[in-house]
This record gives sequence, C-alpha cells and structure tokens, in this order.
Amino acid sequence: MTVMNRRVHRLSVALSDMFDSSGSVIDVGCGDGTVALSIQSFRPDLQFHGVDVFMRPNVAIPAKVYDGTNIPYEDNAFDYAMVVDVLHHTDDAAAVLSECLRVAKRGVIIKDHVLQGLAAEKTLRFMDWIGNRGHDVRLPYNYLTSDEWSRLFHDTNCELAQRRSRLKLYPAPFSWLFDRQLHFVARVCK
Repeated sequence: MTVMNRRVHRLSVALSDMFDSSGSVIDVGCGDGTVALSIQSFRPDLQFHGVDVFMRPNVAIPAKVYDGTNIPYEDNAFDYAMVVDVLHHTDDAAAVLSECLRVAKRGVIIKDHVLQGLAAEKTLRFMDWIGNRGHDVRLPYNYLTSDEWSRLFHDTNCELAQRRSRLKLYPAPFSWLFDRQLHFVARVCK
C-alpha cells in the first residue's frame, strides 16, 4: 500500500500545479475520488465533482454515474475538467476530450501515458491490469505516442498550455521500470 499512497501523493502534487486558478472541477472517470480529495488537500480553492461509468460504494467527492460519452452538464458548467488515466481506456479519446473541453471554461487537466521506449506497451499493459483489477474497468490498452497526443490536441482544437513528464510516481526500484517517462500531466485549453 505504501507504493500506492506515494503514487497518489506525487500525482496529486503534479496535478495541483496544472490548475492556474481556483474554481470548480469535474473529475471525469473519478473512480473512488481519492486523487481529487488529495488534490484538495494542496488546493482547497478547488471544488471537485465527479462522473464515472461505474459508481463505487464509497466515493470521496460528490459524484454521479454517466454513460461514458456525454457528460451530463451544460457547456462551460465547470472551470476545469480533469481526466486521470481515463483516455487510454476509451475507444475514442477525441470524443471524450471534446466533451471535457465543452464543459470546462478554463481548460482540461490530463494525466495519462505516452507509448515510448523499450517494452513500453508491455509495461503499460501490466500497470493498467494491476491498477484496475477487481474494479470492472475496461482495458482496451489504447496508449498514444507523443505524435498521436499532438494530433489528438490538434483534432480537438485545443492547445497544450502546460506539460510535465518527470513525475517520479514510484519509489526505487519500481521507478526504474514503471516511471521511465511513461506518464505525463498536462493542461490543454480551447
């Protein structure tokens, strides 16, 4: 559990730096809300609400079920949208990102993976399986290369405002295998 606690802490620090102002945040694919709650400990000026295709028994933030396609809020209903390790679980990342951009006034905060380097796909598949087993999360393993991420941002008419890739989510020796610049956080804007 120590590795998971460190991951949530390090991830929350990196994500909290992506928000350039206070405001409301829709956490798309919020899971149990642990990451959002942890971010709030660093950024009490952010108010989180969540949506997910499955509602877990105990969610740390206000949340509701949605269909995975249409976020059930009006245009610009939130200051930000946040998608943490969600886009690689979709068949159409552009559609999900477009929905996030629709409901967010100031931008979308993304944490996901980059398919690059030796054995990257096998490593990412293993991490995805370990992290999601027992939660009935769909695992299509749709990881994108750096060029594909750039194309996705272009195709959804958003601009990369900020990006960070050295997250140091895991302690040694796990970091040697699981960090390797396979992760990034970013903020994109309309």
